[in-house]
Amino acid sequence: MTFKELGLSDIILKALIELNHNEPTLIQELAIPHVMQKKDVLGCAQTGTGKTAAFVLPIIQSLIMNERNTYRNIKVLVLSPTRELAIQTRDNFRKYGKYTNLKCSVVLGGVNQRSQVKVLQKGIDILVATPGRLLDLINQNIVKLNSVNTLVLDEADTMLDMGFIHDIRKIIACVPKARQTLMFSATMPKAIRSLANEFLKNPILIEANTESLTVDKINQSVYFVYSRNKANLLLEILHKEEITSTLIFTRTKHKANKLADILEKNNLCNEVIHGNKSQSARVSALNNFKSGRSKVLIATDIAARGIDIIELSHVINYELPNLAESYVHRIGRTGRAGCGGSAISFCDQSERKYLYTIQRLIKQSIMVIEDHNYPMEQIVVKEQNKRNFSKRGYQNNNNRKYKKNKYIKSN
Repeated sequence: MTFKELGLSDIILKALIELNHNEPTLIQELAIPHVMQKKDVLGCAQTGTGKTAAFVLPIIQSLIMNERNTYRNIKVLVLSPTRELAIQTRDNFRKYGKYTNLKCSVVLGGVNQRSQVKVLQKGIDILVATPGRLLDLINQNIVKLNSVNTLVLDEADTMLDMGFIHDIRKIIACVPKARQTLMFSATMPKAIRSLANEFLKNPILIEANTESLTVDKINQSVYFVYSRNKANLLLEILHKEEITSTLIFTRTKHKANKLADILEKNNLCNEVIHGNKSQSARVSALNNFKSGRSKVLIATDIAARGIDIIELSHVINYELPNLAESYVHRIGRTGRAGCGGSAISFCDQSERKYLYTIQRLIKQSIMVIEDHNYPMEQIVVKEQNKRNFSKRGYQNNNNRKYKKNKYIKSN
């Protein structure tokens, strides 16, 4: 299957050739025909398999086929959970629509709204937005959505996790009911199906490669390590591994800042992205990382959906996410566009429950790395002793067994 066989116009094909995109991925092959037929679509595919192009390409095709309406009003609205993903999606519209006359812009928080308002007043065809800023502009009567005929909910599971559902409902209430609605996600929990039933009409369900939620070419491993030793283990890995670029995830902003200071003191130049950073600081950090000026980027989950770097060699989960779906999106920043990559996770005692739910979600065991300098001793209690502990309220320390790095279930 080729992009030409999917019915895309020559001016889109010209842009694809320049970008060296020769063949569609599975999600693109399955979704593009239905989107061009103006059907509602609920699409699910692995992170890094081209979901964005699966809706961007057919939307551009539909718009250039209906260029009779030359007045620039918002015909397409794409809602994105993070600023980084919104910018990435806008850039995709611009790259693939390079040889068209379509205008695409983005509105997002973290920056002064004046420049965004000026662009909107000039007129655009496609708007990519984060929910909070868009709703604010709607309330100010700056943005009108009465001409929207295609609505896209991108990374819908993340928008639910981030608590955007109420804002999304308010925004959708401003969009005409006679519209095409597309929803794309890397995971398909029950909440997403429920959301699809609420917003989509007789949707086409497309699930590409959902047997394995993580890209096969990603080499996944986990180190069992006490929390107090994680920084030392990280430094050991960063100095030992053949790492050309690595994205490190923490759960909190405070931990990201603290880790950045540790790396800086050990002569490891790094960038940091989290919600407290201004938009200009986040853009600068991403640009430095993408250009190679910094080899390490530390981020909270806010960046998990907005970084598209084909050459990213490693993702390190300094702290495991408390949501299994977030693990899928985190490690999906590497192994993109058919390339290989490595995903390394650190797991302390309190994170075992997270590791269990992650492995259950991805339907595979993650390889345990035992040979390192900061092993974590795991206490394993025989079943009989567990019963004794339960009955007597105490535990005989002489019956404990210790084994490094490896959890062994009792018989």
